[in-house]
Amino acid sequence: MEELLFTDEVTEEPANEEAVPEKKKKSLKEEILDWAKTLLFYCVLPLVIFQTFCFMASVPTGSMETTIPVGAQVVTTRVFNKENINRGDIVVFDSEELEIILIKRCIGLPGDSVYFDGTGDVYVNGELLDEPYVSSWSDFEGSFEVPENHYFFAGDNRKGSLDARYWDEPYIHEDHIKGKARFILFPFSDFGMLE
Repeated sequence: MEELLFTDEVTEEPANEEAVPEKKKKSLKEEILDWAKTLLFYCVLPLVIFQTFCFMASVPTGSMETTIPVGAQVVTTRVFNKENINRGDIVVFDSEELEIILIKRCIGLPGDSVYFDGTGDVYVNGELLDEPYVSSWSDFEGSFEVPENHYFFAGDNRKGSLDARYWDEPYIHEDHIKGKARFILFPFSDFGMLE
């Protein structure tokens, strides 16, 4: 019977002729270049994309309450094709008359006939407009014929909104439309998608 011997001696393995080379240390220039690429990919590129397709807007008054509170910061996507604007969209546009950027609800599209009946109801092309977003109604009465390439806007807080019903020029040309308001970013208590 063969006897097994135990020993504390460690036998050395034969040296591997194809040893893995040591990792080469990067130069300062290479290190800076790596950091620059990382910064570009994670910071600059998303910022450029955001600025190209989105922007921030705020509501300075209570005209869109309770949908958008006063001072809320709203993420807005740019509108490149104006035919994508629908009745009921919350739109950011430039008012030449007031010399300010506004956020209002699109009520009338090009060619629409809009009538406020004085009881708070709105009719578009003779049909009652369903407006679950309106937070207060006014007794305003009047009718509007929206020209081609123009839009008609009103605030959700009809009693507290200085909107197209009261402007000298109630229609906004499509060239002055900036984008659609998509969601509230701040305050965080109101964070969420807009409808």
